[in-house]
Amino acid sequence: MKIYNTLTRQKETFTPINENTVKMYTCGQTVYNDIHMGNARFYVAFDAIRRYLEYRGYNVKFVQNFTDIDDKTIQRANEEGISTVELAEKYIASTLADLTALNVKHATINPRVTAEMPEIIAMIEQLIASGHAYEVDGTVYYAVNSFPDYGKLSKKNIDDLEAGARIEVEAAKNNPMDFVLWKPAKPGEPSWESPWGSGRPGWHIECSAMVRKYLGDTIDIHGGGTDLLFPHHENEIAQSEAVTGEDFAKYWMHCGMITVDHKKMSKSRGNFATLREVAEKFPYDVIRFYILSGHYRMPMEFTDAVLTAAQQGLTRIKTCYNSLTHHIETAVETPEASVNYCVKKYADNFMAAMNDDFNTADAISAIFEMVRHINIFISEKNKPNKSSLVQSRETLAQLMNILGFDLNQQDEATDEEFNSKIEALIAARKTARENKDFAESDRIRDEITALGVVLKDTREGVHWHRA
Repeated sequence: MKIYNTLTRQKETFTPINENTVKMYTCGQTVYNDIHMGNARFYVAFDAIRRYLEYRGYNVKFVQNFTDIDDKTIQRANEEGISTVELAEKYIASTLADLTALNVKHATINPRVTAEMPEIIAMIEQLIASGHAYEVDGTVYYAVNSFPDYGKLSKKNIDDLEAGARIEVEAAKNNPMDFVLWKPAKPGEPSWESPWGSGRPGWHIECSAMVRKYLGDTIDIHGGGTDLLFPHHENEIAQSEAVTGEDFAKYWMHCGMITVDHKKMSKSRGNFATLREVAEKFPYDVIRFYILSGHYRMPMEFTDAVLTAAQQGLTRIKTCYNSLTHHIETAVETPEASVNYCVKKYADNFMAAMNDDFNTADAISAIFEMVRHINIFISEKNKPNKSSLVQSRETLAQLMNILGFDLNQQDEATDEEFNSKIEALIAARKTARENKDFAESDRIRDEITALGVVLKDTREGVHWHRA
C-alpha cells in the first residue's frame, strides 16, 4: 500500500510505527456554523482512508479535534446572543449529526480545545524553557528562527518569507515570522489563567498539545486540507518537534479543495453551500458518492450537474445490486455462464486502486466496470447459475461497503415502488413526445437509462426491462 507523503512529495510504502496499529490525527471543525461542502469533502475523504485501513486489518486510533474557542466562535456567539459554550454545543451536535447522515464514522476521540488547557499551557512552558518561545506583556510567541527545519513541510524558505497578509506584523515580535502561542484576555471574552496572565491559546499550539496527549510524540498519519499545510501544519511541526525532539508525523496527507467556478469554497468568500442545503436536493449518500468519485488530493468542482451525475452513477450500482437479488430468486445451479472470473478481476482492480494512495476515483471506475459486466451476464440469454449471482452480489456489496455504502439498506428499494417510478417516467416521456418536446423526451429517456432500465419502443407501446 502506497501513500503520497506531502513531507517528501512522493508516494511511499505504508509502514506503521507499530505493526497492527495506526495513530491518525486530522484537524477538525471550528464550531461556529454548519459544515459546508468543503468541510464535508475533508470528512468523507479521511473516513474512506480510515475505513480502508481498518479493512486491511489495522486498529486505527483516530483523533479529530473540535476548536471550540477562537475569534470566530466568539464573534458568532455574540451575534447569536449566546455563550461560546452554548454555541459549541449547538454546532458540535450539528456537525456530528451531519457526519452520521454522511455515514462518516465518529472519531475514536473528539477532544475540545477548552478541555485541554492544562496540556496546552504545559507545552508552552516547555517551549519557553527550551528557548523556542518568549513572552512579551502577556503574549507568548514561538521563535521561528530557533527551529532550523522550519519550512520542511511546505518547502518554504524562511529567508524568502515576508510579512504580509497571513503574517501579523507586531513590534513586540523578535521576527515577523514568529507566531502566537498565548494571547492576553480581552474584556468580555472567555479566558483561562496561565503563568503569563489570563488569556487563551493561539490556534496552532492546540493541535500539537492534543496530538501529544492522545497519540504520543510521533504519529503515523496527520491529515487536513491543503489550506492548512502552511502555516498551520508547518507550525505544528515546529512546536511539537521542538518539545519532543522526535518526528511529529511519519506521513502527511492533504485533501484537495472543493471549488466553485474554480475558486476555493469557503465561508470567508461567501461562495459556500452548507451540507444541509445541498442535502435538500440530493441524498446524503449521493453527496458521499460525489466526493469519493474524485481522488482525495485533487480539487473538485461543485455544481448541480456533477451531483446529478453522481446520483445517476450510484443509482446504476444500486439497480445492479437489486437486479442480482431479483435474479437470484429464480436462478438455478447450472454449469453455464459464470461471471465469477470477471468479477474477481474488477475486485482486484478496486483493491489495486485503493492500495495506490486510496484512489477512490479509480476504485469506483472498477465497480462501474464490474456492474457493466454483471448486467451483461444477467440478461435473459445468459442465465448464469445461482452461486455466481450470489458471489457477484456479495462482492459488489463488499466493495461498496469499504467505501461506506450499505447496499442492503436502500431508499429505493421495493420492486413495486421501482416499477411505479419507471411507469411514471415512461408516461411523462410519452406526453413530452406528443407535445413535440423532444429535448424533454430525451432527458427523461436518459434518466430512465441511468436507473438501469432498457426501453424498447414498439407498435404495441413501450416495453422495458432492467439492463
